[in-house]
Parts: sequence; structure tokens; C-alpha cells
Amino acid sequence: MSEIILGVSGGIASYKAASLLRLFTESGHDVTVVPTEAALKFVGAPTWEALSGRPVRTDVFDDVHEVPHVRLGQLTDLVLVAPATANVLAKAAHGLADDLLTNTLLTARCPVVMAPAMHTEMWENAATRANVEALRSRGIVVLEPASGRLTGVDTGKGRLPEPEEIFAAALNALAARPHDLAGRHVVVSAGGTREFLDPVRFLGNRSSGRQGYALAEAAVARGATVTVVAANVSLPDPAGADVVRVVSTEDLRREVLLAAADADVVVMAAAPADFRPDTRVESKIKKTHDGSTPQISLVENPDILVELVQTRVSKRPVVVGFAAETGDASGSVLDHARAKLERKGCDLLVVNDVGGERVFGRDDNEAVILGADVSVTQVPLGPKIEVAHAVWDAVAELVE
Repeated sequence: MSEIILGVSGGIASYKAASLLRLFTESGHDVTVVPTEAALKFVGAPTWEALSGRPVRTDVFDDVHEVPHVRLGQLTDLVLVAPATANVLAKAAHGLADDLLTNTLLTARCPVVMAPAMHTEMWENAATRANVEALRSRGIVVLEPASGRLTGVDTGKGRLPEPEEIFAAALNALAARPHDLAGRHVVVSAGGTREFLDPVRFLGNRSSGRQGYALAEAAVARGATVTVVAANVSLPDPAGADVVRVVSTEDLRREVLLAAADADVVVMAAAPADFRPDTRVESKIKKTHDGSTPQISLVENPDILVELVQTRVSKRPVVVGFAAETGDASGSVLDHARAKLERKGCDLLVVNDVGGERVFGRDDNEAVILGADVSVTQVPLGPKIEVAHAVWDAVAELVE
């Protein structure tokens, strides 16, 4: 297993780092906790020592014969700072090193992940934004904070992501993925849209959003700024991504096109409904009890993938489509997928054979990635995060 430094800075969310530490130790990783002096005002050293089984130091002059301010950064496989306050982000961005944690960040030659937590006003301040961009440009993964309840009665963006989500992001970084999406903005759609017949019933599909969320997690690990447009997904938000929630295909279209305006890559992993009811009934449709059934007239929804391709400028953003196909008498899964790739005009098409209860709601997947240049990449059955990285491998070859 891996050697991990867990940096904890002085914010109210420090208590969540204890749960994060437990996730690492119970998975067999060795963890050294390096808190700031301010962090110890929230959670004391005995807690960190009891959970990690290791002594806690904050100052470069503690056990100075071991040269901890250099050795820790040299010997670890991952440095994770959670929570990362605005102060620690600023110090890291400007190379300041006035305690053991900031010295460790300056000497680390391994992947570094920082999970910010602060009030919305601090996160949105121009200075913090500049510091975050500087860190990301150097290959440090700075997660997007979650939105929700903050200190006191305040709510907004700035909440520390849940420990399980930070843990997943850290494991992704530990996998030593290429950092080839640093400085890129990618948009990923996920889930399945709903088209309401009445206030109770809707037309929908079985997409869970798992593959789209895996794509977002993989993109974060590879250094991208990630926007997820999520249609009716009940999964926890992927740590480090901005999540925009939508319901219908028109909602999805609006938000994807808006996010795509400054994107380098758009991956349409969502399953938008092809059709919607011609009219939505304002009250619940009742049974007639005379044997008759309501007649529902459908109209075609806009094709978001085609619109993305047709409205882009100079072949930017790179557009990736998904095709959930089954074979039939008129052709195989790949026959239908190749026709779809030509019809849609996207750069890559990720093809899933969804026959026989495959793909939907599962943790694993297999796919074929078709390129507009007639390339074919087989992705064997495996965790959806591995399929996601295979997609980003293909995208990386197209992004200049």
C-alpha cells in the first residue's frame, strides 16, 4: 500500500478529516497527519495520533535531526490537504513555507491533491481564484468545493466534499494518471432525462449516471476543471467537479450549450430522451374504467450532440458522443454505431452494447471507442473509472 501525507489546515471542516484518515488506514495505507497549528485548535493531536498510529508534528524544528521538512515530501506517494483553507492555498501558490505542512508541499515530488473548504465569499475572491489557477497550472489537483451548509446559518459553495468523495479522488491521483488535462475545461453530461406526461408520470430511461460521474472523477484526477450536467442522478457529487442538475432534455440542452461556450472538451455521456409528449397534462391522468386508454402523441427532442458539433468554432470543443446500442436484424451494434458517428459528426463515439442487462446501473463496463479518423479502440470489461480513463486517453490525442 501507499505512504500518504494527510495535511489538515485550520477550518471548521477539520473534523471531517478524521473520517477521511480512517478510510485510508482501513484500506491498508500508511498515513502521517501533518496539521497546522490552527488545525489543532479544532481537532487535537491525540486524535490524529490515535487514528494514524503515528506521532503528529507541526513545526520544522520538531525532531530536527530527521529533517522532516524535506524527508516527508521526498518519501511519500501522495500529499492530500483536506481541508485546505484560503490561507494554505495562498501559501502553496506563492511558495511560502513557514510550517511543516507548507514545507512538505514545497518539497513533494508526488501527486498533490487539495480539497478546499471556506466561505463562499472567500472561495469566489479574485485572489483565491488566481491562487487556485496557479496551483492547477503546476499539476496540483485542486478539487472544487461542494455547495451546501457552511458555518452558522450560511449556505453556498465552499463546503468540504464528503470524505468518501475525497478518498476516491485521492485514489485516482495515486494511480499516477497522466496530468494531460491540466488547464482544460471539460463538460460531462450524465444520467437520463425525464419528459413528463403529467405531474406524476414521465418518459425516461435506465441511465444511472455512473459512467458520466466516473468520467468526471477521472478528468479531475488528470487536472481538468470539470463541469457535470447531471440529469436525475442520485449518486454523490464527484469530488472536484461543479455539478449542474437538470431534469428534461431541454434543460440538459440549455445547460450543456451554456457550459460548452468556454469548454475544451464536451463528453455527452447522458442519455437524453429522443421524444417528449406533445403536451403535458397539468393534472394526473385518471383511468376511465371503460376499457379505453389515453392516446399519447410524441414529438422529437432536439439532438444536442449534433447541435454541439454544428455550433462549435474551429473544431473546438472536442465533442465525444455515447451510443447505447443493441444489434438487430438490420445490423450489429458496431454497424449502428458507425452510422451514428457519421450522422452526428462528433470526434469520438463511445459504444456500449446494452443488450442482456449490461451497463445500466453496474459498476463495470466495456466499450468500443470509434474515432472520426476511423480508429477503433477496444476497452475490455472493467471498472467504469478505467473505461473513463480510456476515453480521456483518446481525447488527449485530439486536444492541442
